[in-house]
Amino acid sequence: QVQLEESGGGLVQAGGSLRLSCRASGRTFSSLAMGWFRQAPGKERGFVAAIGWSGSNTKYADSVKGRFTISRDNIKNTVYLQMNNLEPEDTAVYHCTARRGSQPQPAFRDYNYWGQGTQVTVSS
Repeated sequence: QVQLEESGGGLVQAGGSLRLSCRASGRTFSSLAMGWFRQAPGKERGFVAAIGWSGSNTKYADSVKGRFTISRDNIKNTVYLQMNNLEPEDTAVYHCTARRGSQPQPAFRDYNYWGQGTQVTVSS
């Protein structure tokens, strides 16, 4: 079993930045690929970014490429999502996810564990 705890959400103006963190416990972190998904009110859950267990492979949704960066620290058992140049359309609950495997995947059905989520609100 894996427990995921997100932090770092909040309210920010358009053009601002936030960094989300997700700390994992319960399983060897370095054996997990990690991802971030988001869900806005009335919308389906959508892929944001994912990173392989070594940190060298990453994937991003087209809507966040060039603005968001995913990274991980296998010593601290933590994955990060640095979000720059935020837009009102980025407003959502952001969920950290983990999957047993080495490669990042963009489909939520490939993930085995989910965090409770952290709210990100971007004002215009």
